[in-house]
Amino acid sequence: MSRRIDIELTSARPDGTWTWRAAGAQKPKGVVDGAMLPSDAAVGLVVRADVETDLDGSTVLSVQAAKGRSERSGLLELLPSDKPFEAVTQQLARRERSDRGDRGDRRERRPRRDGDGPDNRERRPRRDGQPEGGERRERRPRREGEGGERRPRFQAPPELPQRPKAKRLRPGRTHRNEVLATLSEAERPIAERFLQGGIAAVRAAVAEQNKTLRDEGKETVPEKSIVGIAETLAPRLRVADWLDRADAAVRDLEELDLRDLRSVVAAADEQISRDETARDLAARLKDALVEKQEKELALWLDDIRAAVGVGRVVRALKLSSQPPKAGVRFPADVAALLAEATTANLTADALPDRWVAVLEAAAFSPVRAQVTPTVAPAQVSDELTATVRRLGPLLPQVATLLGIEVDPKAAQPKPLRPTRPAAKPAPRPQGSSAD
Repeated sequence: MSRRIDIELTSARPDGTWTWRAAGAQKPKGVVDGAMLPSDAAVGLVVRADVETDLDGSTVLSVQAAKGRSERSGLLELLPSDKPFEAVTQQLARRERSDRGDRGDRRERRPRRDGDGPDNRERRPRRDGQPEGGERRERRPRREGEGGERRPRFQAPPELPQRPKAKRLRPGRTHRNEVLATLSEAERPIAERFLQGGIAAVRAAVAEQNKTLRDEGKETVPEKSIVGIAETLAPRLRVADWLDRADAAVRDLEELDLRDLRSVVAAADEQISRDETARDLAARLKDALVEKQEKELALWLDDIRAAVGVGRVVRALKLSSQPPKAGVRFPADVAALLAEATTANLTADALPDRWVAVLEAAAFSPVRAQVTPTVAPAQVSDELTATVRRLGPLLPQVATLLGIEVDPKAAQPKPLRPTRPAAKPAPRPQGSSAD
């Protein structure tokens, strides 16, 4: 379907055609035959044309002279004016002190004379009968019961520098893909399922597939045969899986998490050690594990000493309950230092919240038997009582100090799990009434 627009001639070609574009715009544009144009056609001439647009572009069907347009379309004519030019300026009025808000009229402020000051102004009686100006009254001491009880200030100890976070094991699939490439199309799905979860995963997959086949009225697959194939492929697949994990451990050996390295070394069982490549790699990782455990143990003790040195006793107690190696013997000198610092925090003037935090950390520390406070806290809250009663089997000396009986048959408590802070209640919309 054609439409009528104004087009502007932009250039003439040697073959008798003209290029054009929409008047005042760049598109649409195209080529028009010079035979359709008037005899006075020139660059910049604007004419009215019927244009049809399709996927190949715009085609001019007919051309008519534009009505009353001999010059370029879209231009505005500037008309001269006889009035002289006057620049427009703006000046903001200065705001007076009496213009602030709707406060009514203010008296003019008289200039200050020599000698005027707080002591020379006329004393006017205040509402309570006390003169205004002159010397300040002495502040009377606060009476008992006024303004509530003032809590002692607690200044948080400085933060400790954090060690870089250890990397987790990220094994590749190089050795596993090499084994899978040697298997047939029927064995490959079984091997992939075995790598995901062992023989148990293969049995579960077969059971699920047979259930689907029975629902569709088809013949089931033999479970025993498929499990037999998986057991035959298991040795090669276990070695390939372990080699991928071992290569990843060697790649990040210096920054690898100690638990991941320990798991890789523990997985090098007798079956994997039969492979010559795996045997040499397992021996290398075992030596690296021993060296890394000694290094982590030294850093662990240094962190405990540093935490005690800056007064972060709770932090030191929590670190002491998380050794890098299970069953490690806690050094006697560090134990004495930590127990002394812990007991020093359990004083009579310490707040109940402080007692709760220190006892929660000390109960699961290897120095809990050496924590022997000599005086009970001056303030005992319900939370502190409940905490001592729960931790009594681990801290019987503290329970005796606070006069709390511990059941000899009570179960050993476990550390509390961290809880998320409670969400703040949504603001009530204005105008709504409380229930």
